[in-house]
Amino acid sequence: MKLYRYLTGPDDAQFCARVSKALNQGWTLYGSPTMSFNGTQIIVGQAIIIEVDSAYDPDADMLETLKQNA
Repeated sequence: MKLYRYLTGPDDAQFCARVSKALNQGWTLYGSPTMSFNGTQIIVGQAIIIEVDSAYDPDADMLETLKQNA
């Protein structure tokens, strides 16, 4: 199954590091990045996906599944 995550945060080096870390752990970019302004700072987002061996279970705890595949 594919797992999906959406990373968000201020447009800074820390956000870039989080995306880079995910890519180096096997995650793949999914779609285009997003950018918005909250009145104070620019907020960016990037969807990422990864293929895992488990079968999809609609009742599964996705947070726990993500932790097992991080």
